[in-house]
Parts: sequence; C-alpha cells; structure tokens
Amino acid sequence: MILSFGYLILRQVLQLLIQGMRGDRAKDVEILVLRHQVAVLRRQVTRLDLEPADRAVLAALSRLLPRPRWPAFVVTPATLLRWHRDLVARRWTYPRARLGRPPIAAEVRALVLRLAAENPSWGHRRIQGELVGLGYPIAARTVWTILHTAGIDPAPRRAGPT
Repeated sequence: MILSFGYLILRQVLQLLIQGMRGDRAKDVEILVLRHQVAVLRRQVTRLDLEPADRAVLAALSRLLPRPRWPAFVVTPATLLRWHRDLVARRWTYPRARLGRPPIAAEVRALVLRLAAENPSWGHRRIQGELVGLGYPIAARTVWTILHTAGIDPAPRRAGPT
C-alpha cells in the first residue's frame, strides 16, 4: 500500500508540473473535458470503489482547494472530511494495551517449579510466601495454577506416602 500511495503522490506532482508548463487555454479545455467525463461517470456508477491510497490523495488534495471548490470531487465534502479525520486519527493513535492480567514471567515460572522440586513438602501457599519474601509479588492461586499446569501434585502427595 505504501508503494501505491507513493506512486499516486508522484503522479500528482508530475501532473502539477506538466500543468504549470501548459497554457491557460489548454488547461481550460482539459478541465471542461474532465468535468464532462466525471458527469458521465456519475450517471453510470452508483458507488465508487476507492482504495485507501486514493482516499489519502483526495483527502490531502482537498486541503489545497478552497472549500467552495470541493464539489469538483467525486465524493461529498462530508466524506472528504471523514477521510481527513481518519488520516489524522491514524497518525495519532497508539497501540492498545492488552486486556486482562499480565502473563507470568518465565523466570518466575521456573523459580516456582524449582522451589517445588527442591522442597517436596512445601505447598503452594508456602512457595508463594517464599516468593513474596524474595520480592516477587505473586498470588497463591497463580502458584497453584503453575504447579497444576506442570503436572505437579499438591504437597502431601508430592512428598511420598504419609
């Protein structure tokens, strides 16, 4: 899309340069021809299928024309304003934050599994207390979930027969 947008911009700039070199009479005739073609196309096409690059070019060009000249566009002025708002909004939007709880770091997960393996008599609450003492704020339920996902049984069954 970026390449097509760049191509359209380059075409518009070259057309402006060519228009600057032509005489006034040739420009007036070309404008009349183009207006007639637009009128014919408006009668035949019910809905335009514009690409995003086309919309961006038209929105940018609308800033160069005075407002009373906007009926020259094939779309309504409200549509041009909406496209311009979308361009500005896309420029100033930031990535959205992820919803829900943040994932548990792999380091904490490995530490929970290591504590459970080295201390078979500790339950999930004891492991959680040790982690809080080490500076890892984690809930006991999260420790239980990590152990359960890893297939490690609760503490009394993990230590052997009682």
